[in-house]
Amino acid sequence: MKILAFAASNSSQSINKKLISSISKYYKEAEDFIEIIDLNEYEMSIYSHDRQVQDGIPQLAIDFANKIDWADFILISFAEHNGNYSTAYKNILDWLSRIKGRKPFPNKPMFLIATSNGARGGKSVLDIATNRMPFDGGIVLETFSLPEFNKNFEEGKGVTNMLYRSQLEAKVRKTKRELAKIQAEAN
Repeated sequence: MKILAFAASNSSQSINKKLISSISKYYKEAEDFIEIIDLNEYEMSIYSHDRQVQDGIPQLAIDFANKIDWADFILISFAEHNGNYSTAYKNILDWLSRIKGRKPFPNKPMFLIATSNGARGGKSVLDIATNRMPFDGGIVLETFSLPEFNKNFEEGKGVTNMLYRSQLEAKVRKTKRELAKIQAEAN
């Protein structure tokens, strides 16, 4: 299985990137390939219709779409900026949505995640993403929110709070079962 993972953030110190990197290890089976990408590698001018008419779709948007198309499963950890998507992610999404004949995440099974240092753990942006993803073609298998990141996560150890770790591991098992069903139906 080919797994694409990324934090929907462009922060060089992204706690969502730390979390997604840790969670992606749960999916590291012998036959799996996981690619963790950085949104900073896909920085484009801010979407506008005028810019699209004048210059067309940026190659970086097409490159990002190709990464999505390559993947069998997608892991995204959303940074919450003022209760919503980060500008970096939203801009990529805007460009992806303008590629003719495609939805941004066409029929891609995914596990959506969020964290923050606050008590809600990015819950607002996770709810927005969960509700929006079916319109963007994504198939949300599961969601997970980790509150108080600095209190409940340690690099090298992952989620340290046993309640949240147990919830996460149950959701990972569920997504693996769902992915096995999807693969069996495809064959």
